[in-house]
Amino acid sequence: MSKREVLERAGTFIYSNARLLDRKRFAYHFDGGTAEEVLGALRPYQNGDGGFGHALEADLRGPHSQPVATETALLVIREVGGFGSDLLESVIRYLRSITLPGGGLPRATTEVNRYPHAPWWITEQDGVPSINPTGSIVGMLLEQQERTVLIREDWFQSHIDFLWNHVEQGLPGDYHDAAQWISFLQHVPDRERASMHLSRLDEWLTGPSGIETDPLAEGYVHKVLDYAPTPSSYAAKLVSDQEVQGHLDWMLSTQQEDGGWALTFPGTSPAAEQEWRGWLTVENLKILKAYGRLS
Repeated sequence: MSKREVLERAGTFIYSNARLLDRKRFAYHFDGGTAEEVLGALRPYQNGDGGFGHALEADLRGPHSQPVATETALLVIREVGGFGSDLLESVIRYLRSITLPGGGLPRATTEVNRYPHAPWWITEQDGVPSINPTGSIVGMLLEQQERTVLIREDWFQSHIDFLWNHVEQGLPGDYHDAAQWISFLQHVPDRERASMHLSRLDEWLTGPSGIETDPLAEGYVHKVLDYAPTPSSYAAKLVSDQEVQGHLDWMLSTQQEDGGWALTFPGTSPAAEQEWRGWLTVENLKILKAYGRLS
């Protein structure tokens, strides 16, 4: 199948099946769309408290703001270079309001239990800090250059203290933890301290619990392109070009008949599965583009 056919089939899937946000993301990358259009599609997911809900993270179907849905919003904002948008001011207000004593954000609040959700999002109590999604959110806010004054605020510094304490106590438990480590350690200002922990992280990433290098591995595993979605990704240095090319070949081979890609985990409902497929299809196309497989 030609590169053009891969993109055309994926575009048919996106415009036939994906939610508006992912149609706008696809258009931004491949069909002449704009950042403003993506941000406009993101706005309806934001609540009055500044956080995001309404199944922006498709496994959480409730309307209330959640930290992980807000992380998803920040990923979209970063994707289109939108940190200068007024969306960010409201996000900062929300994050400040849910910062826990001693730093850290909760993984989720007990509000998730009132609405349909994936079983792994059951939350037994409020007020428990978690590296996921604190590390990712803090890393993105450290990375952006539009609103750097917030980094000196007490609430933000408490998150940095929390994250240092966390990484110094052990190693990642899984891919989701590792992604938080990478986001934080890549952007935290204390580079000497970060370097020491990045060395430990590299050992974990190249060990048996880290990057899955077999493209045919089944189940809920995280492979080379999950960790290195672009050639400039942190983990790209830890995998060979041969491994990358093998995983790109595998990704192309798994495009479905309808033009999208299937999930590697169970969907919580038909709607959630379809929304995840739209998101994943755009993500996979971005990876293929980054490695020159669509041009």
